Amino acid sequence: MKLAVDTNVLVRSVVRDDVRQARAADKALTEATLIAVSLPCLCELVWVLRKVYRFDVADIAAAIRALAATEKVAMNRSAVDAGLALLEAGGDFADAILAHESQWLGAEVFVSFDRQAVSLLNRAGLPSRLL
Repeated sequence: MKLAVDTNVLVRSVVRDDVRQARAADKALTEATLIAVSLPCLCELVWVLRKVYRFDVADIAAAIRALAATEKVAMNRSAVDAGLALLEAGGDFADAILAHESQWLGAEVFVSFDRQAVSLLNRAGLPSRLL
């Protein structure tokens, strides 16, 4: 079966704080022929792992890279790479996803009131401007 996963399925599989749900998540992910992971799902996953479970950046990046390395996982890999690069540079995963997707949609520059995000996005090659 081809699945699209909700963030909570990935959280259970990574965090394993509910044994029953972790097993169910693992079974569904193992048996799937395709696992579609949307960008909003990944943004939520990063937020939950950082803010709720207090994972450090290296562990979050490792979890996302492990997921991306799974052959049957379908995701926007170039956007995920941009998100990981910004996350590991001290920025926000979601900011890079927003800027990357906006560029894909035809935008020339990403604008924000977030000074750090704009600085990091520009350094990462995603044209950005502070408003």
